[in-house]
Amino acid sequence: MEKLDLKKQYKALYNPSAKENSIIDIPPLTYIMVDGHGDPNTSPVYVEAIQTLYSLAYTLKFHCKTALEKDFTVMGLEGLWWVPDMGSFSTAKKSDWDWTMMILQPDFITPALFEEAKSKAVAKGKAPLADIARLETYHEGTSVQIMYFGPYADEGPTIAKMHAYAFEQGYVLNGKHHEIYMSDARKVAPEKNKTIIRQPIKKL
Repeated sequence: MEKLDLKKQYKALYNPSAKENSIIDIPPLTYIMVDGHGDPNTSPVYVEAIQTLYSLAYTLKFHCKTALEKDFTVMGLEGLWWVPDMGSFSTAKKSDWDWTMMILQPDFITPALFEEAKSKAVAKGKAPLADIARLETYHEGTSVQIMYFGPYADEGPTIAKMHAYAFEQGYVLNGKHHEIYMSDARKVAPEKNKTIIRQPIKKL
């Protein structure tokens, strides 16, 4: 059975340069999502959100493998981060953040398959926030992004330079700050963390 690797299918989206910003068009993509609020370093809801997402993602994977004979690699965690006024968005004020944590899904995952997986995960007691988890198609469209290496707390200058680059190209910010976590922060040193930083934009 061939295994689908979404990172290879969407290579341009998940393998940007770490040396320069790039502007790309993001197609509509389907994710499992859980919403929350507050500093991810201290919020217990954040921990439950991550547990729920991975439980649902792996339940879906194994269900599809047996029921549909379709296998795929479970993608890593992604996050949308925002405040009501994005002009005041700051990595120094994480307690003010709203967030949506999410995991990308293959396009053959249907609402019915998702509900089946949710029921199975809940029955096993492994998805504490299943009641607020959802399957949703998200369309970012035109975006600027870059690969960042380093601690999450030091992302600020890279984000500022990325925004400045977008402004120089005649764009304004148009949506939620997006981070794609390409490495497991529990297993690598902070300076080796690999994160795609993405920001939707639009022409003035």
